[in-house]
Amino acid sequence: MRKTWLCFSLILALSPNVFARDWPQWRGPERDGAARSFDAPEQWPDELTQRWKLEVGFGYASPILVEDRIYMFTRQAEEEVLTAHDAGSGDVVWRTSYPAPFEMSSATRSHGPGPKSTPSFADGRLFTLGMTGTVSAFDAETGRLLWQVEGQPTQPLYHTATSPIVDGDRVILHVGGHNDGELTAFDVATGEKRWGWDGDGPAYGSPMIFELEGTRQVVTFTQEHFVGVSLETGELLWSRPYTTASTTTSQTPILHDGHVIEAGRGNGITSIRVERGSDGWTTRNVWHTDEVSLHMTNGVAVDGVLVGLSHLNSGQYFALDLDSGRVLWKSAPRQAENAGIVRAGPLVFSLQDDGELVVIRMNRDELRVVARYDVATSATWTQPTLAGNRIYVKDVSSLTLFTVE
Repeated sequence: MRKTWLCFSLILALSPNVFARDWPQWRGPERDGAARSFDAPEQWPDELTQRWKLEVGFGYASPILVEDRIYMFTRQAEEEVLTAHDAGSGDVVWRTSYPAPFEMSSATRSHGPGPKSTPSFADGRLFTLGMTGTVSAFDAETGRLLWQVEGQPTQPLYHTATSPIVDGDRVILHVGGHNDGELTAFDVATGEKRWGWDGDGPAYGSPMIFELEGTRQVVTFTQEHFVGVSLETGELLWSRPYTTASTTTSQTPILHDGHVIEAGRGNGITSIRVERGSDGWTTRNVWHTDEVSLHMTNGVAVDGVLVGLSHLNSGQYFALDLDSGRVLWKSAPRQAENAGIVRAGPLVFSLQDDGELVVIRMNRDELRVVARYDVATSATWTQPTLAGNRIYVKDVSSLTLFTVE
């Protein structure tokens, strides 16, 4: 029996199709930037091996990996396109699209026409948010459109960027613009609205679901606030004012030891405690630092340490103790303007916007870079997707598979 179990465990460890290797949504299985199944080499090679490269369309959505398929959400001409590819060969399994004419605001012309939102996969369905606020559900096996809800007449200043989150029979998104925005729970099967909270418009980060004080809630940044909303009813539980120098934040909240991490450009980083008392819900600061600050780069937590790229000093890597708020180290300045950061065990992978992938071994003393690789010739604004010995990289318009040999 023991021999059979060991053989079965080995098959699971070697198979590229097991669930543990999936990357089904924004920032991975738990939306925390952690890859649970990357096979790190004993010695890093001088170069990564490029297996294939495909033109897939414009956009900043991260590649979604589910079993043996990679899903991409992009723009091609006047359409928003969802494609499924064989994860090993890159071959197109299916392609589906819908008309999505789009006129960029003057504030976002340098960003391009998107989409910026990463799809979410759950129970055989894929959910997307287009640049004009269109919410769609597709059958992941065939690409068939299951339902679609058209966007509101207005969008945020820099257009949509939030990525959907699925919980049971609900998919949750913040839709609309500054004055008509609504955090909405849609029925995954029909697209029917289950609940909505219209207290503020959407920001550019993505929502998380945390259990705080025994209550499961959607925690997210909005145009002018940081809020917790009941997952069951959409009722506002708590709210605190929050704006940044760039109008609103692009951060996804982080939970550490019951504390919620609040961050945005020019506001430093704050750990807050959400509490429920006889007079309702309140929040209080546990610690705060202005020594580092996050803008469009989301950090990752590694053994109680937040590793990120501060926008201060023209881009500076840092490590911050999440219990005390003490900055443990900072790198030299001018590292990158932006980076997509994920982790695998003690390794941190930073895909910089200049097309360089930096591999860092986390420690509490200093920045330790173990490898640097040029992986793209155009801008890279997405997070890499890691599985086994594979690294999927999306640049402005192409998707490339690299392997670590």
